[in-house]
Amino acid sequence: MTQPAPAEPPASPHPPSSTTGSSRAALTLGALGVVFGDIGTSPLYALQATLDPRYHLSTTITDLYGIVSLIFWAFIFVVTVKYVFIVMRCDNKGEGGSLALYALINRELGKAAPQRLLLTGALFATALFFADAMLTPAISVISAVEGLGVVSSAFKPWIVWIALAILVGLFAIQRRGTDKVGRLFGPVMLVYFAVIAGMGVAHITQTPEVLGALNPLWMVRFFAAHPLFSFLSLGAIVYAITGTEALYADMGHFGRIPITIAWLSICVPALMLNYMGQAAMLLKHPEYADNPFFHMLPSNLTVPLLVIATLATIIASQAVISGAFSVTQQAIQLGFLPRLRILHTSSHAQGQIYIPAINWALAVMVALLVVGFQTSAAMLPAYGLAVVATMLITTLMQYVVVFRIWRAPVWRGVVGFLTFITIDLILLASGLAKLFEGAWFPILVGLVIFTILTTWSTGRRLMRESMLEDSLPLAIFIKSTAATIHRVRGTAVFLSASPEALPAALLHNLKHNQVLHERVVLLTVQVEDVPQIAPAGRAEIHVEGHGFFRVVLHYGFMEDVDIPRDLAAAATQTGLTFEPLHTSYFLSRQKLIASCAVPGMALWREQLFAWMLKASESAMDFFKLPTNRVVELGSQLRI
Repeated sequence: MTQPAPAEPPASPHPPSSTTGSSRAALTLGALGVVFGDIGTSPLYALQATLDPRYHLSTTITDLYGIVSLIFWAFIFVVTVKYVFIVMRCDNKGEGGSLALYALINRELGKAAPQRLLLTGALFATALFFADAMLTPAISVISAVEGLGVVSSAFKPWIVWIALAILVGLFAIQRRGTDKVGRLFGPVMLVYFAVIAGMGVAHITQTPEVLGALNPLWMVRFFAAHPLFSFLSLGAIVYAITGTEALYADMGHFGRIPITIAWLSICVPALMLNYMGQAAMLLKHPEYADNPFFHMLPSNLTVPLLVIATLATIIASQAVISGAFSVTQQAIQLGFLPRLRILHTSSHAQGQIYIPAINWALAVMVALLVVGFQTSAAMLPAYGLAVVATMLITTLMQYVVVFRIWRAPVWRGVVGFLTFITIDLILLASGLAKLFEGAWFPILVGLVIFTILTTWSTGRRLMRESMLEDSLPLAIFIKSTAATIHRVRGTAVFLSASPEALPAALLHNLKHNQVLHERVVLLTVQVEDVPQIAPAGRAEIHVEGHGFFRVVLHYGFMEDVDIPRDLAAAATQTGLTFEPLHTSYFLSRQKLIASCAVPGMALWREQLFAWMLKASESAMDFFKLPTNRVVELGSQLRI
C-alpha cells in the first residue's frame, strides 16, 4: 500500500500576493518595516561616503548632481527593473532567496540543470548573506550613533561604546522573539520615511533646480569630469542600494505585490527626496559634507532625528538577524548545515524562530567589527562588496530561470542579461579596488562559510554512500530473518538516511539484542525543493509484509520536522498504531574517524566535518522525539 506525496503541494488559498483591501495594506506596512529597513537607512551614510577624500570629489554641481543621478538610476535599473519586475517573479512557491532559487531550478530542470555551477553560486551567495548579516547591524547602528558627534564633539569618544551597548541589547532580546516588537516596525519605518522625505523637501524648495539631477546626462558629465575617481566612487554608490536582496529573500513573508507597492509608492520617493535634499544643502553649505544627513535639520532637532534614525537602524539590524535565522533553517533542511537548536518564539507565526548558536556567533562578529573598524566610513568598503557579489550571483541564477524555465525569447533575454551583468561587473570591479581597505572581509567570511557549507554537504553524501555499501536490501533481510527471529510486542521506528538503505541501528539492535518488534517502521525524512508540503502529501507508506513498513515523511525546506505528530497522522492510513508507551525510536549515531586511508575529502575537511557532526544537535531533539522512548546505537565510520 502506498500513499505517495504529490509532486507539488497545492497553493495556499490566500497567498500574500493575492490579498486585497485591508490585508494588503497591512502586508505593505509590514514589508515597509522588515524588507526596507536596510535600504531605507542608506541616506545616513551613502552620499557622505561618496564625498570621502579618497575619491577626490567635491560639492560642485557636476559631482553632486552626478552622484544623485547615479543613485536614482541604480534604483530604476537594479532595484525596480531587475529585482522588483524580474527576480521577484523567480519565486519558489512564493519563497525567495538564493537557496530557494537553487531549489526551484533544481526541481524544474533536474539533471539538466548546471548542477555544480548552480550549487556553487547558491552556496556562495548564502555565505555572503551571512557576511552581510554581520556588517549590516554594525554599520547601521554606528552610523546612527555618529549623529551624536553633530550634537556635541564631547560624544565622539563614546560613540563606539554606545553602539556596542545598543547592539548587545539587540542580540540579547532575540530569544524573546520579535512577534510583538515586529508589529511596531512598519509604523516606525513609515514615520522615518515621512521624516526623511520632509527633510529633503525643506531643502529642495530652497534649491528647486536640484530636481534636474534626475536627468541621466548628469552621469555622463560626472564621468567626463574625472573618469577614474567617478569609477572608484561607484563602490560608494552601491551603499544606496544595500538591502536590495531583502526584497527577494523576504517574499515569503509578504508577497510580491505588497513589497512592490511599498517600494514604488513610499521608499523610492522618500529616499530620492532625501538624497536630492542633501545635495541641495551641500551646494549652499559644503562644510556639512562630513555628515550631511544630520545637518539637514536645525541643531535643536538633531536629537529627535537621532532617536528616529537609531530606531530605524535597529529595525534594519533586526530584519537581517531574523533573515539569518531563516536562511540557516533553510540550509539545515536542505542538508548544507548540521542540525542546530531552533526555538520557536511565537505560537501562531511560523517564521518566528530563534537559533542561539547563530545569534551569538553574529553578536561576537558584529562586536569585533565595531571595535576593529571604529567608524562607519571605515566599514563601508567591506559592506559594498558583499552586496554586489550577491547581486552578481543572483543575476546569473535568475537568467537560468529566464532562459531554461521561462524560455523567454533569446533576443530579449540576452539584452536584459548583458545589461544587468555589465552593471554588476562594473560595480564589482569598483568595489574590488578597495580590497585592502576592508573589502577583504566579506570575501574572507564568504570563503570560510562556503567551506563549512560544502564540507557538511559533501561529508553527508560520503557517509550515506559508505552506509549504503554495508547495507542489505530490505527484501532479502525480511526473507532471511523476519520469520526466524524472536518478535516482541510494540512498534519500533528506525530512522534511515536513505529510503533504499537498511538502517544501521536495526542491524546493531538485532546483533546485540537478537529480537525484533512485531511492527518495524523504517523511517526516512525527506526535504523537498518546495517551501511547504500539503498535509495530504506528507507521508508515503509502503507495506513490506511480515510487520515491516517503510515510511517516507516529506517536508518543505521552510517547515519543521515533527516525527511523532506526523507518524500519528499517517498511521490512520494503514491501521498502524503509534501508542506513546509502546513505540520505541532507534537512532544510529556515527563517530567519524578522519583518515587518509579512504579516498574522500582532504584530511582537514574530514576533521572539520567530524567536529560539526559531533557538535550538531541530537536527532532526538531536532526530530522532536520523546526523550524516554529513544535508543541510540553508535558505530564508527570512515569516509
